[in-house]
Amino acid sequence: MEISQTAVAGSLESSDIMITVSPATDGITIDLESSVEKQFGRRIRQVIEESLKHLGVDKVSVHAVDKGALDCTIQARTIVAVHRAAGVDHYNWKEIDTWNV
Repeated sequence: MEISQTAVAGSLESSDIMITVSPATDGITIDLESSVEKQFGRRIRQVIEESLKHLGVDKVSVHAVDKGALDCTIQARTIVAVHRAAGVDHYNWKEIDTWNV
């Protein structure tokens, strides 16, 4: 999936994460802001990166502001942001449910 514009999903509410994705020329970059980055930063980045790879995204810049989101929330916000940035309005949630991120 190709990222053609900047898009956002999520909020800055407690237990949520705001994911902003933007087009990039090469690779995946993830900028993370989180009060629990020392404990969970590696896992948060891993969930974002695996979600991007499952969607076939290999050129993207991600800015994530975490407020204590669970893995399933991180995955869902990443999926929605990518679909919005790619101009896709149909989600195949049954297929996504089998990812086991």
